[in-house]
Amino acid sequence: MNLRSEGKFRRAVGLTVILVSIVASVLFGIRWRNRSKPLILVGAIVQQNEDTRKQSPIGDVVVTAANDLAPTAKSNATGFFKLIFRKGVRRGQPIALQFRQPKYHPVDLNTSVGDAIYVIHMVPLQNGEDEDSGSQPAVVVNNILIRYSTETSADVNVGTGVTTFQVPNKGGLPCDSNDHGPCSPDGKWKASIGSASLDAGQGNSYQNARVFCIAGPCPFTKIVKDDFTRGGQKIAVSVLNWSDTTTFLFQAEVVRRQVSDILRESYPVVYGRAFNFSLPASAEGASLEAELDKTLIIFPLGPDPKLSWATCSVTFGSHDSKSYRCQLRPGYKFP
Repeated sequence: MNLRSEGKFRRAVGLTVILVSIVASVLFGIRWRNRSKPLILVGAIVQQNEDTRKQSPIGDVVVTAANDLAPTAKSNATGFFKLIFRKGVRRGQPIALQFRQPKYHPVDLNTSVGDAIYVIHMVPLQNGEDEDSGSQPAVVVNNILIRYSTETSADVNVGTGVTTFQVPNKGGLPCDSNDHGPCSPDGKWKASIGSASLDAGQGNSYQNARVFCIAGPCPFTKIVKDDFTRGGQKIAVSVLNWSDTTTFLFQAEVVRRQVSDILRESYPVVYGRAFNFSLPASAEGASLEAELDKTLIIFPLGPDPKLSWATCSVTFGSHDSKSYRCQLRPGYKFP
């Protein structure tokens, strides 16, 4: 091997070593970063029932990991829970989880740390039939109705704005560049500009404005300023005319925005001893109407509804909409 070939070989070996070192560093960094991130276990807790429509989410379930491998967590109103494991816990490591809620039988789960989504089914301490039994007959809850109002606005036509205007001009006159006056679009003929405006008044606005030439040599005119298409309280137009005098009609509808409340009604969806309904973010003055043993009672629905005959929870969705889930209390039943 001559000196030139030996030099090339050494440079190639050196470059290879550098590339291997860079790749190894990157892989080590990725592995270290992944190992430094805490492992997370997520899941949902629902009520055990063969009918999937009655598998209601369970909130306030205390979730613990044996040996203090993670801080205690609690499920929210949707049944969601998240355990964040402490440093040192590895994937595949065996763990024992406990799920506790005073109204449900306890659940113990032996599993291992991984990426699975856990769905935990819990059995109520009392089923629906047992809750209705007792020395006193159960109160029948019937004809549940949700009432609320929403604010709506609409543009109401309250009149028409109209005016005519002329654009005086003498046709056939050559445009003099020294005159500094307006000329036809092709620069040949002397022209003039006429304008008009409309004011709808305070609180009103114009819509669907239009301008039409109604007299004179209309083909030799052109709108040069459009302040009417956008609408608004005040609108205006300017027209260029390069022939004899023309006359224009300027017209638009006058509208006023009116705000009103619309009363709306909806019915909840009932599954077993629970009923569900939702309200839009715009709902105001929401109330729940129900018959308790044939007596009609109206209950206001606040952010945290309190009913003597049902336990309700509220979940907030997109755009501040609200979802309500209510469970009948013992001593009450649906017909």
